[in-house]
Amino acid sequence: MFSDKELKLLSSSRAIEYLLRADKPDFRDVADQMIYEQKLIKLQAELIKAQNWVVDNEERVVVIVEGREFAGKGDAVRAFTDHLNPRSMRVVALQKPSPKEQGQWYFKRYIQQLPERGEIAFFDRSWYNRAIVEPVNGFCTPDEYERFMNEVNYFEKMLIGDGIRLMKFYLSITQDEQKKRIEGIRQDPLRRWELSPVDLNALKLWDAYTHYKKEMFRRTGGEANPWIKIKANDKRKLHLQGIRRILKELPYK
Repeated sequence: MFSDKELKLLSSSRAIEYLLRADKPDFRDVADQMIYEQKLIKLQAELIKAQNWVVDNEERVVVIVEGREFAGKGDAVRAFTDHLNPRSMRVVALQKPSPKEQGQWYFKRYIQQLPERGEIAFFDRSWYNRAIVEPVNGFCTPDEYERFMNEVNYFEKMLIGDGIRLMKFYLSITQDEQKKRIEGIRQDPLRRWELSPVDLNALKLWDAYTHYKKEMFRRTGGEANPWIKIKANDKRKLHLQGIRRILKELPYK
């Protein structure tokens, strides 16, 4: 059964649009979606206040979003940034390094993306590619991996010491959920192009990803630069929890 509040939401034009678009309308899911959107809008409004505080106080903020393939990193970043002022916010999603970048110090390409005063930079993947994705898929040598793991805490200590507020999110999904999401995209002719060789190997390499993920948490999650782990099977809960945690980390009130 539905509460009076849910029935009112289901009668809204947006809810009706959701129902009409669906092949098999799910009233429960649409009601949950409408409640989620109400909560999300309120949190996004608070995030705008936090962004204004960042600008007014010339703060620099880095928000890293990491996770397995199809953990929902891009969707989470969009939920975080949807209504922020683009003049003082950037989303960083770097492509694979060029031959020139491959010959440089590994962190250089990321240093160039760090925020200016009064700016928030959201990293949809980050320098932590070298902690998991690269060694799992053979994109770096064992020596390059070890060098990164030995340097990254010092690198982040320098960032924090220079005044950058660093948040590191890891979105955690189950193997069954990853399989479900991959199959969903594989069956969608409009999205099938999104699947890369790395994506298609993700399930087969699940155990290797798990090994390197555990090593990353063990070696790079200190008191000064901890990992914020969020269960990501439910994207709605993920988005709400993620924004709440960002707000908690910024003393904007």
